[in-house]
Amino acid sequence: MLQTVVIVVHLLVAIGVVVLVLLQQGKGADAGASFGAGASATVFGSQGSSTFFSRLTAILAGVFFLTSLGLAFFASQQAGRLSEVGLPDPAVLEVPAPKPVVDDVPVLEAAPSAGNAAEVPQVEEKQ
Repeated sequence: MLQTVVIVVHLLVAIGVVVLVLLQQGKGADAGASFGAGASATVFGSQGSSTFFSRLTAILAGVFFLTSLGLAFFASQQAGRLSEVGLPDPAVLEVPAPKPVVDDVPVLEAAPSAGNAAEVPQVEEKQ
């Protein structure tokens, strides 16, 4: 139950961080605001939303890291339970190698003869 709650909080915080990062203005937008372009139309005052959004992003990032550590703890506990039950570690399981394809090929019992010796071309040796 607790693991489900941590997963839901983790997903909501991840979505929140993505939204907040996309809502923030880039560093290049400050140059236009310093000359008076759009500074009066901000919702959070003339200073802009950079401090509010950056603080909220930092808080959500901290919560995201904590939930990540919590999920790692839950995963390590579940891995420990698998070893207590007596199941082998999946990393050390031996998987039998498949037989080579050569065993599936039929082999002739007797090699076919080359035929008459007169039909086989002969190479003259140079001395």
